[in-house]
Amino acid sequence: MTNTAIIPAHKRDLKNHVGFGTAVKNTFTFTYRALLKVAHNPESLLDVTLMPILFTLMFTYLFGGAISGDITSYLPIIIPGILIQTCVTSCGNAGSQLREDIDKSVFNRFKSMPIARISPLAGVLTADLLRYAIAGAVVFTVGAAIGYRPGFLNVIACIGFMMFVGWCLSWLFAFVALTAKSVSSASIYGMLIMFPLTFLSNAHVPTETMPKAVRYFAEYINPVSKAITAAHEILGNGAISTDFWLALIGSLAIFIVFVPLTLWAYKRNA
Repeated sequence: MTNTAIIPAHKRDLKNHVGFGTAVKNTFTFTYRALLKVAHNPESLLDVTLMPILFTLMFTYLFGGAISGDITSYLPIIIPGILIQTCVTSCGNAGSQLREDIDKSVFNRFKSMPIARISPLAGVLTADLLRYAIAGAVVFTVGAAIGYRPGFLNVIACIGFMMFVGWCLSWLFAFVALTAKSVSSASIYGMLIMFPLTFLSNAHVPTETMPKAVRYFAEYINPVSKAITAAHEILGNGAISTDFWLALIGSLAIFIVFVPLTLWAYKRNA
């Protein structure tokens, strides 16, 4: 009969206190693991491949004439909006998938390993950078097909900006998912955050047409509006505006606040 050693909680925690270099290495290992899962399950990319195509074509051809008079004039409004909307939607889906992995007890094994505690979470969320890049490529390919052709360098800069914003936001959705009791509730909570952020913004319509209270929320409270405005200006003339810095600072603030909260929720629930 084999005796099983029980490691005290305080000693298990000491195993997770590793150096920065080791933490980065562990994170990239889990990033590779997450990418392998995507390679074996390409259907998981539907939200960043098929959905951006459907939303771009639907909003453009249904509302373009009513909002801007013609489709060509509407494209500079809708393309950046769809780009950021897809990014936020993908963040919400990533949180739900994280909750599903934890419910399957996959992360319990990771907690017993001598690795950085942040690496399983950071690895999964870093792998999502590929999803954001794919979403950006799809959105601008569809936009080019229907007549929207900003400068190539502006497109690359905008996708990079969107990837950074999305990665920071993903920690918020990861925290929500880890504090939820199930995958379904994590998905619902994610949608309750995602829909106001995307639809009560300047993603699809100019804020000038909104009621006063909604317009105030969209212009001054909703951080997604700042990111969309920054994307408009990057794509329009390659400008780095005040909204760009506000979106950057807001994203960093979310990252700084929710990384420790997510780690706390992971340690408590995983």
